[in-house]
Amino acid sequence: MHITVKYFASVREAIGLSVEQRETAATTLAGLRDELLACGSAYACLGRDRAVRIALGQVMSDEAALLSLGCEVAFFPCSRGGLT
Repeated sequence: MHITVKYFASVREAIGLSVEQRETAATTLAGLRDELLACGSAYACLGRDRAVRIALGQVMSDEAALLSLGCEVAFFPCSRGGLT
């Protein structure tokens, strides 16, 4: 399915992109995060050992949230070790 992924602050700097259009086989945010991690070292900033917040459709969400065709996902660094 086709989705839009946005990156903010230090995540954007590490990956080198602010936004990208992606085709994904993932059905959840967790699956998408795993797919991105498999793309190489630039995406290491999204690792499970990193404090990263994820928004789905501009709503902060947990990794169990379901993706839908055309959705927008955004990754943000946590400033004080917040929830992933």
